[in-house]
Amino acid sequence: QIMAGIKNFYKKEDLLGKEIVVVDNLESVVLRGVESQAMLLAAQDEAGICLIMPDREVKFGSPVK
Repeated sequence: QIMAGIKNFYKKEDLLGKEIVVVDNLESVVLRGVESQAMLLAAQDEAGICLIMPDREVKFGSPVK
């Protein structure tokens, strides 16, 4: 479970089935009363937030290099 401030940029249904890059070796934190167990990676510029996504299917757990 990941809490992230991307609601204004992505609809939930647009993310279903997508692969994203996350950092999961962090301690869990509680954000707005909900536990977040990882952090997604995104870029932000004047147009908004853009999630970092692989350009092809990769095995879950593959390291980011």
